[in-house]
Amino acid sequence: MKYSKERYPDFHGKRILFVCRETYSKPLWFLARDLCEDNTVAAFYIMSTESTFNKCYYNEHTIFEFRENLPQVKLYDVSDICDEFVEGFKRSKTPSDSEYLKMIEKDYSHFKTPQLQLMSSQENTRHYHFRKYWPITSDEENKYWLELNYKKIISLLSEFKPDIILDLDNAELQRTILSEVAYKMDIPYETIEYSKFGYYKYPSFQNAFGIDPYFKDLYEKSLLLAPEEMREEYDYINDFRKKNSIMNSEFAGTVTSQYERDSIRKSLGIMLGKWNYFWDQDITAKNAKRKKQSGMLYASTKPYLKYYLDVERIKRKLLVKNDIFEEPVEGEDYVYMPLHLIPESSVFVKASFYVDELNLIEQVSKSLPLGWKLYVKEHQAMLGERDLDFYRKASEIANVRVVQINHYKDPKPWLLKCKGVVTITGTAAYEAALLGKKAIVFGDVPFSLIEGIIRIRSFEDLPDAIRSFGSVDNIHSAAAYLHAVKEAGEEVKIFYLMDEAEEIFAKRHTESERFEKELGVLMDFYQKGLDNLRKWKATL
Repeated sequence: MKYSKERYPDFHGKRILFVCRETYSKPLWFLARDLCEDNTVAAFYIMSTESTFNKCYYNEHTIFEFRENLPQVKLYDVSDICDEFVEGFKRSKTPSDSEYLKMIEKDYSHFKTPQLQLMSSQENTRHYHFRKYWPITSDEENKYWLELNYKKIISLLSEFKPDIILDLDNAELQRTILSEVAYKMDIPYETIEYSKFGYYKYPSFQNAFGIDPYFKDLYEKSLLLAPEEMREEYDYINDFRKKNSIMNSEFAGTVTSQYERDSIRKSLGIMLGKWNYFWDQDITAKNAKRKKQSGMLYASTKPYLKYYLDVERIKRKLLVKNDIFEEPVEGEDYVYMPLHLIPESSVFVKASFYVDELNLIEQVSKSLPLGWKLYVKEHQAMLGERDLDFYRKASEIANVRVVQINHYKDPKPWLLKCKGVVTITGTAAYEAALLGKKAIVFGDVPFSLIEGIIRIRSFEDLPDAIRSFGSVDNIHSAAAYLHAVKEAGEEVKIFYLMDEAEEIFAKRHTESERFEKELGVLMDFYQKGLDNLRKWKATL
């Protein structure tokens, strides 16, 4: 057995369910293959398109890898409820079952109410984001889709009876439902929570919503340690404060670290790639007909291509001097507010009440002391996706500057020069805390445990919180947080695992020693999570 019983006691003779979606499912295929030797393993694909489309580039190395090359794993997907959704609306304009929905609201609202659960997917939240290739959905569509997914997931868990559910992400409605049903059935459902500390992630047992109680307990115990017992963490923070660049190395080479615009040739290449991708999907694989069945389940190709053509065009404009973004004013007192990628699970899952960033800008601007400005900076990955009217509307507010995204090539100068940070749930609050500056967040993210990060639950609390901005002597609290992260998690290189799995499936690479090592780290991550959860429960 590849994963020994001594090292991984919770992964022998068990029933294990993997939750799969697109690229995140690729590393899980290898774990499922190896764990089949001594366990009963199943995989559940939760995306409508991935489950129902004929084989194409989009799903050939995800669900079709399981279907064709791992038949020993029992495979579930949502294709049946996709068809039922379409058929239900053919039978009636109101196919949802009101009594069943009342039962959902009564029995499955431990973490979130059903309306908040629906915020987990961009399919059902078009009102709140800019991706115009998704249609605005009706209340009846949302309710019926919620109902069908609950029936599917309750049936699946009742039939397969997993001892453990393993995942790598927290986005999409099905995961939010799984967390509710698994909690009700007392099944540990383990997924990844991003600590923002290097490559470290730690296991969450509540779909990364809120702060897991066991992790909070580890943090509080770490606070009791003497500085010399956290020397590594203290040294890390002191080194962080001395660095010129603090961009997380995990984002190297991604759009998050992009500060210069692409060449016209590269932009055209990106659009050509999208065209070929959808030609393969719609024409070669003959999926175009299915897309006509439901705009909510299957985004249309033409508006998608038009949308991203506009994205490339607008991005090119905004990465050089333009009439939309301002340069910062040297010496000006300002609060720094970096925006998010919208839709994004770190906002839609973790801070569902605060997804309207224009409203947040308005509320924060009202709360600033006289003479201070609010510097709003776009997220690199969002550049081109947001309507330009958003920036113009924000700039109309007298004490707001929407600043040039690449004035600095790293977050640190923005943080060092500001009075404090406001972000929904973003990394900037964590970085500010490590630099000894105060920050405001609107969701229960794990790093909000660090002293100096203020969790806002009412806009009326903003003025006092902002007036408290300044330096904070929080190095011990920050060190305790880092120590707790190391106690709870592992340095899971998730993007490497996903990219390398694709290379292996495409037969461009073979399974290397490094890949096997990183898969082992992921297994250590899952085992450590179960160990820590068990220890915490034993203290109750």
